[in-house]
Amino acid sequence: MKLVYKGKTKDVYEYADGNYLLQFKDDVTGTDGQFDPGANTVGLTIEGVSKICVRLTEFFFKKIEAAGIPTHYVSSDVEKAQMIVRPATIFGKGLEVICRLKAVGSFLRRFGDYCTEGQDLDFLVETTLKDDERGDPPITKDQLDMLGILSGEEYEILKDLTKKITGIINDELTAKGAQLYDMKLEFGRVNGKITLIDEISGGCMRVYKDGKYVDPLELPSMLF
Repeated sequence: MKLVYKGKTKDVYEYADGNYLLQFKDDVTGTDGQFDPGANTVGLTIEGVSKICVRLTEFFFKKIEAAGIPTHYVSSDVEKAQMIVRPATIFGKGLEVICRLKAVGSFLRRFGDYCTEGQDLDFLVETTLKDDERGDPPITKDQLDMLGILSGEEYEILKDLTKKITGIINDELTAKGAQLYDMKLEFGRVNGKITLIDEISGGCMRVYKDGKYVDPLELPSMLF
């Protein structure tokens, strides 16, 4: 097994059979000692957060696969905070896809003259480049196509999958009396097919219950 990448919150190892091991860490992104899923630097260490990430990802990926949507997931070991996945080719140097059900966060900061906080958004899909140095800049369908990152046809597939996945997760949270405001996904190509990759944990979504923000670390106790 060979180490191929050391990340902020997980390391990636390659197996001889071509699959990869994701080793999740207890390091989390944030600033000034405060957990912030949207930050681009490691801010602190929270014991046990790696196991929480794996447990949530395993739970959601299985739900998504049961709905006929492809993922790179193979298996997981929650106690070891590990997940085995199929190899995937990312789009460019990495692409994040955001689906918004409510106007909050960066969306509100950008478009506050045209919307109010908490305003309903109908599964609005946005894409950003994974680029810490440039602040993860937004990128449009035409720009993705023009720059050779993702074709227009592939973008429509990715957009449709994003809405379906967000709907599945929103239904799970709604059943627990919570509400999904927005979430972030990543996709790649597995055997040439657009496939959900990476993870789906508390740090990938913004959830509210009874009008209050749900701490990402509290999601397992609410779902299970």
